[in-house]
Amino acid sequence: MKEYFRPVSYQSRIVIEPGKRGGRPCIRSLRITVYDVLGWLANGMSEADILRDYPDLEREDIRACLEFAADRERRLVTGDA
Repeated sequence: MKEYFRPVSYQSRIVIEPGKRGGRPCIRSLRITVYDVLGWLANGMSEADILRDYPDLEREDIRACLEFAADRERRLVTGDA
């Protein structure tokens, strides 16, 4: 059986550095933001497309972006800080 809900710890992959990309959440030490990855996915790029076009990214980076966005949405809805 395929495991769909394997937890990804986005905290180990998503970093916020004040001097990089305007303080937006970025993937590891790269200059690729969570917003970039979510935008590519929203515009129809597949994981394979993204990984081919951005070879420094890993599949776990993409999943971390999705988990980050889901956690941020959950915090907005529940009011958690």
